[in-house]
Amino acid sequence: MANYTKISVADGARTELHEALGLTGAEVSINSLPAGAGVPFVHAHKQNEEIYAVLEGNGKAVIDGEEIELKAGDWLRVAPSAKRQFSASADCGIKYICIQVKENSLESYTADDAVMG
Repeated sequence: MANYTKISVADGARTELHEALGLTGAEVSINSLPAGAGVPFVHAHKQNEEIYAVLEGNGKAVIDGEEIELKAGDWLRVAPSAKRQFSASADCGIKYICIQVKENSLESYTADDAVMG
């Protein structure tokens, strides 16, 4: 059995990778909103922070009532309890990755966790 899982992701409104890749420590989704569209709900989390990476286009996030403009290349971390909602700009869509992980669960990073050889 291989120690890795590889998939190919087609274009779509939302692709969740936890089942497809067998993720055990994070939830990752790829999201696309067409121009003028938005996520139809406001949400928060009990334990998980979210990290957003904007790949293409632009839009905004409304976090606890504050509007944050987003464009390709932006990264955004949102605390679990923050109420959030995302939308594309009126004239341009947005494509982003959302990484969801349990807040304060990172015990070591790349250099400390690596095993050489």
